[in-house]
Amino acid sequence: MSQSTPSQARFVREVRTSATLAAPLVAGHLSSGLIGFVDSVIAGHHGTDTLAAVAVGTALFWLPMMIPMGTLMSLPPSVSQLDGSGRRDLVGPLFRQAMWLAAGLGLVLFAFLTFVVYALEPMGIAPEIRPGATDFLHGIRWGIPAFTLYLCMRYLSDGMHWTLPTMLLGFGGLLVLIPLGYALTYGFGGLPELGAGGLGIASAIMMWAQAIAFAVYLRRAKRFADLGLFARFDGPQWPPIRNLLANGLPIGITVAMEGGLFITTALLIGRLGDVPVAAHQIAINVASMCFMIPLGLAEATTVRVGHAIGRGDREGLRRAAFAGYTIVLATQMLSAVVLLVGNDAIVSLYTGDATVAALAATLLLYAAAFQFPDGIQVLSAGALRGLKDTRVPMFLAAFAYWGLGMPLGAGLGLGLGWGPKGMWIGLIVGLSAAAVLLSTRFLRSSRTAPIVREGAVTKGA
Repeated sequence: MSQSTPSQARFVREVRTSATLAAPLVAGHLSSGLIGFVDSVIAGHHGTDTLAAVAVGTALFWLPMMIPMGTLMSLPPSVSQLDGSGRRDLVGPLFRQAMWLAAGLGLVLFAFLTFVVYALEPMGIAPEIRPGATDFLHGIRWGIPAFTLYLCMRYLSDGMHWTLPTMLLGFGGLLVLIPLGYALTYGFGGLPELGAGGLGIASAIMMWAQAIAFAVYLRRAKRFADLGLFARFDGPQWPPIRNLLANGLPIGITVAMEGGLFITTALLIGRLGDVPVAAHQIAINVASMCFMIPLGLAEATTVRVGHAIGRGDREGLRRAAFAGYTIVLATQMLSAVVLLVGNDAIVSLYTGDATVAALAATLLLYAAAFQFPDGIQVLSAGALRGLKDTRVPMFLAAFAYWGLGMPLGAGLGLGLGWGPKGMWIGLIVGLSAAAVLLSTRFLRSSRTAPIVREGAVTKGA
């Protein structure tokens, strides 16, 4: 039997390291997916109108949230590069400025959700859906400032190669949401029956609980003691905030364009009535949970690539990315098989309405078709973030999602009357185009990205 070469051994170690780093991130994201699952199950059994209202409300919540979420994703590669280059003393000041940025973004999003409800009618959302969607948005908006601060703390921890808190606090949030969401939706223990609005309020309370818990942990954990994260008060300083925005805003726009592809699809389907909306909500919730796996792997790849950049290791950064691709192909194959084989059983967990269930089960077959391109495109985007290559990928994503995917989906779904199935074909095409364009971009950028070695910047051929 032939023995492995040193390069093969290093690659195997990188796969193990990436998998170990990604596992808590994946679990944390799955807990977020389970939050959507809990919302959908509680709302679905409360009534089809409630489920449809939560679907529209969730779409209008996540569409703007993608921008601050993506913008703050500039923190992990910045932190990992500082850590990799031995400049840990700069992490604390950077974190404090990122918290100011997170607070500002949270307040802007709070204002947006306050007024976006007045756009439901002009959007063409069905009349029976609007009251519940309004109640959901007015409830969940109170948690947005907490959520953006939580993201900032989470990305700091992730960038320092410590991802366990993301998992623990993610599942901890479920322990708050499940009983509180049920009680406020149905009315239990003296609480009023608030329907979709109850789920919004419960979600906001959960977000504050997670943010407070993470702040307490970071302040007390010995792992972060030398960083002095809360050692002093720093007022907002424009230069570091500007740098975070310069790297992060293109990420935020890219994430918003991808998420917006799915969310706008949900809003367009909202024109078709409560049954198509409810079926789409079930299918997209399941697909979103599948997406949490490659998303966690992509975030781990961002950190590993950034750390390699910081220590001046070009071979290491490419090895980190290819390890991520290897893992994501395996996980996406598993997801596709589960969706193909278990679509009917999965849908039965959400609803007893036969009409909704039949359409949702069909849509899950379309979801199975985009598992591979979805995994490849998000992993490629994560690797590019590690290189701080964010502007060109933003334009590539815009073309794939909005130049190809959305026009095709809208044309088939609404123009030709194919309904939700036509919209989902558009999703498949958009994600496939993004996979090709972003993976090609990474192969090029990884050969030419500036590398710092002993204070000198070098570039590949």
